[in-house]
Amino acid sequence: MLYERTAISKRPEDVIANDLKLLKNEQKLNPDLIFKDPYFLDFLGLKDAYSEKDLEASIIVELQRFIIEMGSDFAFMARQKRITIDSRDYFIDLLFYHRRLKCLVIIDLKMGQFEAGFKGQMELYLRYLEKYEKIDGENDPIGLILCSGKSSEHVELMQLYKSNIRVADYLTALPSQKLLQEKLHQAIEIARHKMESQ
Repeated sequence: MLYERTAISKRPEDVIANDLKLLKNEQKLNPDLIFKDPYFLDFLGLKDAYSEKDLEASIIVELQRFIIEMGSDFAFMARQKRITIDSRDYFIDLLFYHRRLKCLVIIDLKMGQFEAGFKGQMELYLRYLEKYEKIDGENDPIGLILCSGKSSEHVELMQLYKSNIRVADYLTALPSQKLLQEKLHQAIEIARHKMESQ
Protein backbone atom coordinates (compact mmCIF):
# COMPACT_ATOMS: atom_id res chain seq x y z
CA MET A 1 0.00 0.00 0.00
CA LEU A 2 3.01 2.34 -0.10
CA TYR A 3 1.98 3.87 -3.44
CA GLU A 4 -1.56 4.61 -2.22
CA ARG A 5 -0.12 6.16 0.94
CA THR A 6 2.11 8.60 -0.94
CA ALA A 7 0.84 12.02 -1.94
CA ILE A 8 1.66 11.37 -5.59
CA SER A 9 -1.14 8.79 -5.86
CA LYS A 10 -3.67 11.58 -5.22
CA ARG A 11 -2.35 13.77 -8.07
CA PRO A 12 -3.53 13.86 -11.72
CA GLU A 13 -2.15 11.12 -13.99
CA ASP A 14 -0.01 13.51 -16.08
CA VAL A 15 1.65 14.92 -12.93
CA ILE A 16 2.37 11.37 -11.72
CA ALA A 17 3.87 10.38 -15.10
CA ASN A 18 6.07 13.49 -15.18
CA ASP A 19 7.32 12.99 -11.60
CA LEU A 20 8.14 9.32 -12.23
CA LYS A 21 9.93 10.25 -15.48
CA LEU A 22 12.08 12.83 -13.63
CA LEU A 23 12.93 10.23 -10.99
CA LYS A 24 13.86 7.62 -13.59
CA ASN A 25 15.81 9.83 -15.98
CA GLU A 26 17.33 12.52 -13.75
CA GLN A 27 17.12 10.96 -10.28
CA LYS A 28 15.12 14.05 -9.28
CA LEU A 29 12.95 13.25 -6.28
CA ASN A 30 9.66 15.06 -5.73
CA PRO A 31 8.47 15.46 -2.10
CA ASP A 32 5.14 13.87 -3.10
CA LEU A 33 6.99 10.56 -3.52
CA ILE A 34 8.37 10.86 0.03
CA PHE A 35 5.45 11.89 2.22
CA LYS A 36 2.71 9.36 2.98
CA ASP A 37 -0.87 9.59 4.19
CA PRO A 38 -1.79 8.07 6.54
CA TYR A 39 1.10 7.21 8.82
CA PHE A 40 0.61 4.10 10.95
CA LEU A 41 1.84 4.83 14.49
CA ASP A 42 0.33 1.76 16.14
CA PHE A 43 3.77 0.77 17.51
CA LEU A 44 3.63 3.77 19.90
CA GLY A 45 1.16 1.90 22.11
CA LEU A 46 -1.10 4.93 22.64
CA LYS A 47 -4.59 4.27 23.92
CA ASP A 48 -7.80 6.30 23.51
CA ALA A 49 -6.83 9.28 25.69
CA TYR A 50 -3.46 10.91 25.05
CA SER A 51 -2.08 14.42 24.55
CA GLU A 52 0.23 15.95 21.94
CA LYS A 53 3.03 15.73 24.54
CA ASP A 54 2.30 12.00 25.03
CA LEU A 55 2.42 11.50 21.26
CA GLU A 56 5.70 13.38 20.96
CA ALA A 57 7.29 11.56 23.92
CA SER A 58 6.23 8.19 22.48
CA ILE A 59 7.74 9.08 19.11
CA ILE A 60 11.08 9.99 20.75
CA VAL A 61 11.13 6.70 22.68
CA GLU A 62 10.37 4.79 19.47
CA LEU A 63 12.40 7.09 17.21
CA GLN A 64 13.96 4.33 15.10
CA ARG A 65 10.56 2.78 14.33
CA PHE A 66 9.07 6.22 13.65
CA ILE A 67 11.82 6.98 11.10
CA ILE A 68 11.20 3.61 9.43
CA GLU A 69 7.51 4.53 9.08
CA MET A 70 8.42 7.98 7.72
CA GLY A 71 10.71 6.45 5.10
CA SER A 72 14.41 6.26 4.39
CA ASP A 73 16.79 9.21 4.40
CA PHE A 74 15.22 11.07 7.35
CA ALA A 75 17.71 12.18 10.01
CA PHE A 76 16.49 13.39 13.42
CA MET A 77 17.73 16.85 14.39
CA ALA A 78 15.71 18.25 17.30
CA ARG A 79 12.71 17.96 19.59
CA GLN A 80 10.93 21.13 20.77
CA LYS A 81 13.41 23.31 18.86
CA ARG A 82 13.11 26.80 20.29
CA ILE A 83 12.98 29.73 17.90
CA THR A 84 12.55 33.38 18.92
CA ILE A 85 10.67 35.87 16.75
CA ASP A 86 10.02 39.44 17.97
CA SER A 87 10.97 38.41 21.52
CA ARG A 88 8.38 35.60 21.48
CA ASP A 89 9.43 31.98 21.85
CA TYR A 90 7.98 29.24 19.65
CA PHE A 91 8.74 25.53 19.74
CA ILE A 92 8.95 23.26 16.70
CA ASP A 93 7.70 19.82 17.77
CA LEU A 94 10.12 17.70 15.71
CA LEU A 95 12.80 18.72 13.23
CA PHE A 96 14.31 16.32 10.71
CA TYR A 97 16.60 16.58 7.70
CA HIS A 98 15.93 14.61 4.52
CA ARG A 99 19.16 13.65 2.76
CA ARG A 100 17.88 13.17 -0.79
CA LEU A 101 15.48 16.13 -0.75
CA LYS A 102 18.31 18.16 0.82
CA CYS A 103 16.02 20.09 3.13
CA LEU A 104 14.86 20.51 6.70
CA VAL A 105 11.50 18.90 7.53
CA ILE A 106 9.29 20.20 10.33
CA ILE A 107 6.79 17.78 11.83
CA ASP A 108 4.01 19.49 13.78
CA LEU A 109 1.86 17.15 15.86
CA LYS A 110 -1.85 17.99 16.27
CA MET A 111 -4.73 16.32 18.03
CA GLY A 112 -8.07 16.03 16.24
CA GLN A 113 -9.10 17.52 12.91
CA PHE A 114 -6.94 19.79 10.79
CA GLU A 115 -7.74 23.47 11.39
CA ALA A 116 -7.08 26.44 9.11
CA GLY A 117 -4.94 28.18 11.76
CA PHE A 118 -2.35 25.39 11.59
CA LYS A 119 -1.23 26.76 8.20
CA GLY A 120 -0.20 30.14 9.62
CA GLN A 121 1.80 28.57 12.42
CA MET A 122 3.62 26.25 10.02
CA GLU A 123 4.32 29.06 7.53
CA LEU A 124 5.92 31.09 10.34
CA TYR A 125 8.19 28.16 11.23
CA LEU A 126 9.12 27.54 7.58
CA ARG A 127 9.96 31.18 6.85
CA TYR A 128 12.08 31.33 10.02
CA LEU A 129 14.06 28.26 8.96
CA GLU A 130 14.49 29.67 5.45
CA LYS A 131 15.90 32.90 6.87
CA TYR A 132 18.05 31.64 9.76
CA GLU A 133 18.71 27.90 9.44
CA LYS A 134 18.90 27.02 5.74
CA ILE A 135 22.46 26.66 4.47
CA ASP A 136 23.90 26.96 0.96
CA GLY A 137 22.94 24.06 -1.28
CA GLU A 138 19.81 23.16 0.68
CA ASN A 139 16.28 23.37 -0.68
CA ASP A 140 13.50 25.25 1.10
CA PRO A 141 12.21 23.46 4.21
CA ILE A 142 9.03 21.38 4.11
CA GLY A 143 6.38 21.25 6.81
CA LEU A 144 4.33 18.15 7.64
CA ILE A 145 1.29 18.58 9.88
CA LEU A 146 0.29 15.23 11.39
CA CYS A 147 -3.35 15.23 12.54
CA SER A 148 -5.56 12.49 13.91
CA GLY A 149 -8.20 13.67 11.42
CA LYS A 150 -7.47 15.35 8.09
CA SER A 151 -10.04 17.74 6.61
CA SER A 152 -9.55 17.08 2.90
CA GLU A 153 -11.55 20.03 1.59
CA HIS A 154 -9.78 22.48 3.95
CA VAL A 155 -6.42 21.19 2.74
CA GLU A 156 -7.47 21.43 -0.91
CA LEU A 157 -8.95 24.94 -0.65
CA MET A 158 -5.95 26.30 1.26
CA GLN A 159 -3.54 25.03 -1.43
CA LEU A 160 -0.99 24.11 1.20
CA TYR A 161 1.40 22.57 -1.32
CA LYS A 162 2.12 26.09 -2.64
CA SER A 163 3.53 26.91 0.81
CA ASN A 164 5.56 23.66 0.94
CA ILE A 165 3.19 22.25 3.58
CA ARG A 166 1.84 18.70 3.65
CA VAL A 167 -0.93 17.35 5.87
CA ALA A 168 -1.38 13.69 6.75
CA ASP A 169 -3.43 11.56 9.12
CA TYR A 170 -1.82 9.35 11.69
CA LEU A 171 -3.40 6.19 13.03
CA THR A 172 -2.47 4.81 16.44
CA ALA A 173 -4.15 1.47 15.67
CA LEU A 174 -3.93 -0.58 12.50
CA PRO A 175 -7.13 -0.87 10.44
CA SER A 176 -8.96 -4.18 10.55
CA GLN A 177 -7.73 -7.07 8.43
CA LYS A 178 -10.91 -6.83 6.35
CA LEU A 179 -10.27 -3.17 5.50
CA LEU A 180 -6.62 -3.87 4.65
CA GLN A 181 -7.71 -6.70 2.32
CA GLU A 182 -10.21 -4.39 0.61
CA LYS A 183 -7.50 -1.77 0.11
CA LEU A 184 -5.12 -4.40 -1.27
CA HIS A 185 -7.73 -5.57 -3.78
CA GLN A 186 -8.41 -1.95 -4.80
CA ALA A 187 -4.67 -1.38 -5.32
CA ILE A 188 -4.44 -4.51 -7.48
CA GLU A 189 -7.40 -3.38 -9.59
CA ILE A 190 -5.91 0.10 -10.03
CA ALA A 191 -2.57 -1.41 -11.08
CA ARG A 192 -4.28 -3.86 -13.47
CA HIS A 193 -6.30 -1.03 -15.04
CA LYS A 194 -3.14 1.08 -15.52
CA MET A 195 -1.28 -1.84 -17.12
CA GLU A 196 -4.16 -2.49 -19.53
CA SER A 197 -4.43 1.16 -20.53
CA GLN A 198 -0.74 1.47 -21.45
